Amino acid sequence: MAGSAWIWALKGAGWLLVAATLIPFMRSDAGFVRTFDFPRLQVAVGILPVLALLLMFGRDRTGLALLVALAACLAYQLHKIRPFTPLHAPQAVAATDAECRVDARVSVLIANVLQDNDDHESLLRLVARHDPDLILVLETDAHWRDALSPLTARYPHRVEQAQPNTYGLLFYAKLPLENPEVRFLLEDDVPSIRTGVVLPSGERFTFYGVHPRPPHPGQSSAPRDAELVMIAREVREANGPAVVAGDLNDVAWSRTTTLFQQISGLLDPRIGRGLYPTFNAKWPLLRWPLDHVFFSDDFLLGHLERLPYIGSDHFPILISLCRSDTAPKVQDAPEATAADMKAGREAIEAVK
Repeated sequence: MAGSAWIWALKGAGWLLVAATLIPFMRSDAGFVRTFDFPRLQVAVGILPVLALLLMFGRDRTGLALLVALAACLAYQLHKIRPFTPLHAPQAVAATDAECRVDARVSVLIANVLQDNDDHESLLRLVARHDPDLILVLETDAHWRDALSPLTARYPHRVEQAQPNTYGLLFYAKLPLENPEVRFLLEDDVPSIRTGVVLPSGERFTFYGVHPRPPHPGQSSAPRDAELVMIAREVREANGPAVVAGDLNDVAWSRTTTLFQQISGLLDPRIGRGLYPTFNAKWPLLRWPLDHVFFSDDFLLGHLERLPYIGSDHFPILISLCRSDTAPKVQDAPEATAADMKAGREAIEAVK
């Protein structure tokens, strides 16, 4: 009897893993549904021991049906994850020293610091060590703004929108900024940043710093999805050099982020290189890539790195890029179909 109960528990776990794979197929904005976009790697890893145990102990009729279902789910999860491994060709091409002029380089550090985290020195030491050109700091209130005030000596250009609701933004730049602005695209307490940035070469690009609200269970993902689509459409219509960075509260393989890429035409440096999971920094077994940098094919990739723990639930990301005339010739930017544009319009209409 105990053995039979154990097998049924194993089968129950297997069917839960099948459900976790199938739920994201639902065309729903419900946070409960969209949250299942995130743990694809964890679901794939969870399927493996269940498959092995069923092969050894559960090969009755229901066990065999579950084996087939789990094998199909594993294949699907691996299919979704594979582009973010070295098994896939890189989407963003790496620059060589010969291709990358010193005056055409820019480095960006993105850090969601966790508003209640009081380890300000860890971030300041990280900035001192890497000396990036641009810094986007998320979840910043007035206390964080004051704690990071030493940065203003080296970063004379900045955009500050400190807020107490975990959606504050601080942006520091060594490089000159043009027409910097804080925008509230959809929600009056969720800001984003748009600014022009002037490289030492005199070349310009538009930088977007974003942190949309996440799709928690009980909440809709529609505002997050619509904000990302609105920025994607803006990038597409401007048709100029652009970088979009921040905590998107979405994983790289979700349909929303895929749609964002298709509409914007921006490149994802993770594709062909690795997951670079940034959240949750405190839970090693539950991590996925929520912090992103996307850029137009006017840039080649210099360097991409997940930085060490700074007391937050997110790891920072550091990236360096290089403006190059050859970049558009050696990279294939995503292209939107009519169906993508229709899906984008529907995403925006869903919140209007």
